[in-house]
Amino acid sequence: MNWGKSIVLSFVVFASFIGTMAYKMATAKVDLVRTNYYQKEIDFQQQIDRENNSVTFKNNKVMTYSAENQVLRIGFPTPVSKGEVTFFRPSDKGLDFTIPIQKTTPFDYSTQKLSKGYWKVQVTWTDGRREYYLEDELFVN
Repeated sequence: MNWGKSIVLSFVVFASFIGTMAYKMATAKVDLVRTNYYQKEIDFQQQIDRENNSVTFKNNKVMTYSAENQVLRIGFPTPVSKGEVTFFRPSDKGLDFTIPIQKTTPFDYSTQKLSKGYWKVQVTWTDGRREYYLEDELFVN
């Protein structure tokens, strides 16, 4: 094989590689940004206030997970007038869901139907005067 054929072959291989990578990047599923991104940014100060109200609860273990019973228990440190528990799956936003709660202490949730893997559990509630927010990690086997 002479130099001319080698150069053309190298160019064809390189162009095929670039084309393959461009196709894979264009068809990759990306779940990095929320659909209501701008509204979430506007409401961020409210989220900061919730976290500041909850700072005294950070040292207490509010959420406990029993792997053998497959139950997540959330024991609220304040009375609950209403709130919600969000199960957030970082790897697939299609699995995210939210459960509303009202005047339930403690809150038990069966994790049998959850997909195995890493979850973030985000809890927002109000006692009628203040709003609170706690977040914990959950790994379902």
